[in-house]
Amino acid sequence: MACEGKVRHLIKVIQEGSLCLLKEEMCKGDGVTDAVLEGHFGRSGDTVLHYATRHGHLEILKYLVEELGTNIELVNSDYKRALHEAASMGHRECLRYLIAQGARVDCLKKADWTPLMMACTKKNLEVIKDLIESGASLTLKNKDGWSSFHIACREGNPEIIQYLLDVSPSIWDVESRINRTPLHTVAMHGHFEAAEVLLERCGYKPDAKDSCEVTPFMDAVQDGHIKIAKLLLERHRANFSATDALGAQSLHRAVVTAQDEAIHFLVTELGVNVNERATDLNLTALHYAAKEGHAGTIETLLTLGADVHARDAKGRSALHMACAGQHTKCIRVLVAAGLTDSTDDGGMLARQLLKKPEALKVLDDITDSK
Repeated sequence: MACEGKVRHLIKVIQEGSLCLLKEEMCKGDGVTDAVLEGHFGRSGDTVLHYATRHGHLEILKYLVEELGTNIELVNSDYKRALHEAASMGHRECLRYLIAQGARVDCLKKADWTPLMMACTKKNLEVIKDLIESGASLTLKNKDGWSSFHIACREGNPEIIQYLLDVSPSIWDVESRINRTPLHTVAMHGHFEAAEVLLERCGYKPDAKDSCEVTPFMDAVQDGHIKIAKLLLERHRANFSATDALGAQSLHRAVVTAQDEAIHFLVTELGVNVNERATDLNLTALHYAAKEGHAGTIETLLTLGADVHARDAKGRSALHMACAGQHTKCIRVLVAAGLTDSTDDGGMLARQLLKKPEALKVLDDITDSK
């Protein structure tokens, strides 16, 4: 137990960056030196190199490598090395030191992430430059098929994106395992300046679709990034009527994510039919909103002219969807708009309500109040 306590103490000393104290403790010769240098600690199985590098303690890192002979390629439970830590945390001096000591610049951690990919999750251009100038590959992909360029686009720093394109002008022409392009990524995350760079410098085809047939315009709309949606319309001639693999348009996808402002934009500015049908089931936007439980979105759709009595291919109204999900607020809005079980010719709604006591109580309360 005393040895374990000493080990924990030395790990804390390394984390705090006290080189003098670390040297004093290591020189005591009490049998814990090897346990500290060779051990793996914490949930992630980190080594002393991970702790020193993560906290940016260059002098301790040098001491561990040069005086104590610690292997710079030690990995933790996720196969992460010290170079991954330096890249991820933006500790440039530690990173350059490890590279100078011969660290493998394209080493892989769990899920096939390289140090350059880790660096691209941050906005430290100098660290990214150091890695690339040291030979880091821009073409490697992680297990999801994401390249460093995908990751940089997710973060959306236009300066970094410009730099990567300068280094490798064709790097933009890449897709993930589900066929998503970096343009999908910037659209989804709302990075307007990054989107401008990609549209100016890259050759993406308008309405490129991923494996679910989702376009960048759909991504922008369903996440409420109207400014990017407009940019794609103006610069890329995006088709706002394009459908995904299920036959849903941007309108339906915006409804699912309750993007009311985007819905208003599509209907009032682009002239999208608020009652447009989707999928083989002929679902309307109102059906989607009721199914997802978005009472506010139902109100938005109704103000835009949604047909409250519209039925899908199975004869279900939006009220059916709301009842099936026990979305009581939606039930109240739809009934207040004039949709009741009296319009349910087959009695399907009544049977459904009987299985949902809470929904039935809401409908009874509304009926009693009239």
